[in-house]
Amino acid sequence: MATFILIHGAWHGGWCWEQVTPILEEQGHRVLAPDLPCMGKDNTPLEKITLDSWVQFVCDLARQQNEKVILVGHSRGGLIISQVAEYIPEHIQGLIYLTAFLIPNGATLLETLRQQPQPSKQPPDIVISDDKRTSTITTASVRNTFYNTSSEELIKRATSLLVPEPMVSFVTPLALTDEKFGQVPRAYIECLQDMAIPISLQRSMLSKLPCQQVQKLDTDHSPFYSAPAALAASLAELVIP
Repeated sequence: MATFILIHGAWHGGWCWEQVTPILEEQGHRVLAPDLPCMGKDNTPLEKITLDSWVQFVCDLARQQNEKVILVGHSRGGLIISQVAEYIPEHIQGLIYLTAFLIPNGATLLETLRQQPQPSKQPPDIVISDDKRTSTITTASVRNTFYNTSSEELIKRATSLLVPEPMVSFVTPLALTDEKFGQVPRAYIECLQDMAIPISLQRSMLSKLPCQQVQKLDTDHSPFYSAPAALAASLAELVIP
């Protein structure tokens, strides 16, 4: 059995794992699915948020556990788990990227997105705040880009729970080394119908930073809602001894 720390993606909170967590717990795993500071229901002021503050938050959580943890990063959460592995590799059993940004040293999320042609269907409509500090997404994009194989009920729930995303997550480069991050086992779960991070971009990232294990889910960007049982099964199978 393993201890999972599930890191949500942009605009989301720990709530997005609510259907996956009980399945893993029924299998005997320990699961933590926190709100990152300033996200979900967390009230940390925006001015205190940096990418590194999120990383340190997860580092502290990992250090508090009685065993090495498996970090699961969804989407933007991939940046965080990579940097955590660089800082405290001795506390990490493995990394699992769930249709997540798997980017090399010195790269940013925004640069990575711009390397890939936009898909033919509508990409996320991101609305930048007047002060350029946060972004939100339009209601139509929640459905069409993030939840295109999910149920109407869950799309409505997700839409009601999304919060503004600090723009630091888009523009802060990672600082990774082969000696630390590079020594932590990693796996990737591809989502074949993802319209937010298209499969072509997922595989482009994998070609540059290969993972020891790769699995596929025939879902949208949000399998924690569209296919929670299949996602839980994949996570359990990817537990790295």
